Amino acid sequence: MEQQAKAPPEIKKIAQFLRGSNAGMKIRVGALNGKRLDYFKGKSAIKALLSPAYAKLKGAQKITSEAEAQTILQAVNAFAFFLRVQRGGPTGSTSSSPKALQIIPEQMFSPDEYYAWFYEGSQWTTYAGGILMVALMLGGVMFPLWPPIMRLGVWYLSIGMLGLIGLFFVIAIVRLIFYVITLIVASPGIWIFPQLFADVGFVESFIPLWEWDLPKKKSKKKKSDKKEKGKSSAEKHKSNGGAFIEEVPESEDSRPQSRSARIEEVEDEDA
Repeated sequence: MEQQAKAPPEIKKIAQFLRGSNAGMKIRVGALNGKRLDYFKGKSAIKALLSPAYAKLKGAQKITSEAEAQTILQAVNAFAFFLRVQRGGPTGSTSSSPKALQIIPEQMFSPDEYYAWFYEGSQWTTYAGGILMVALMLGGVMFPLWPPIMRLGVWYLSIGMLGLIGLFFVIAIVRLIFYVITLIVASPGIWIFPQLFADVGFVESFIPLWEWDLPKKKSKKKKSDKKEKGKSSAEKHKSNGGAFIEEVPESEDSRPQSRSARIEEVEDEDA
């Protein structure tokens, strides 16, 4: 846009920072006249200008308060890098579809308002991606003109990748067959490479070599029970005030159940 081209370098620098990924702004997707646009809330831009990432930006104007950030963003808005919009309802049948946007004639910056981007930022990544894509396509088309050594290397590389993929499927099938056999012969069954499909590293996927298919035990013991188990008999005596109740196992020669407990006095250590 013509207004963006007339913007001072410091305003362009701030707009580039806010449009980049280092700003950390929460970007939403809306629809304006059938075209999708990114938009954000004003307070998100203020937080970005007060963040440590902006403080590290070289050659940028220093901002120390929300009032200064709001003044700078008003200047960025004046050069139409982003415009104030009104957000409506969803454009689709679901609530997650882009919200309808409409440009408001009165332009101003406010933390509680929404603003749509009309600036794409730096395009060097787009240009680099396009050049790389064209180079790959030309390289694939000109494959018959490659030197024999390069063509042979690509062939070996493709065969190696296909071999690794095939080996992975073979291991998965073999471990399933082995598990079914051991489930019948030696229940509860054995898994070969039990971490094969786990969210771990490549080496950890093959460690351990095998493992029984035992259900994982979930311990839901209370901390008080654990503390009681860890106490010795003397500590129990002391905590009970020098006396404790001991249950005597029942037997044919034992006393009736009503008298199966006895009270034993323990000497007080502090006496």
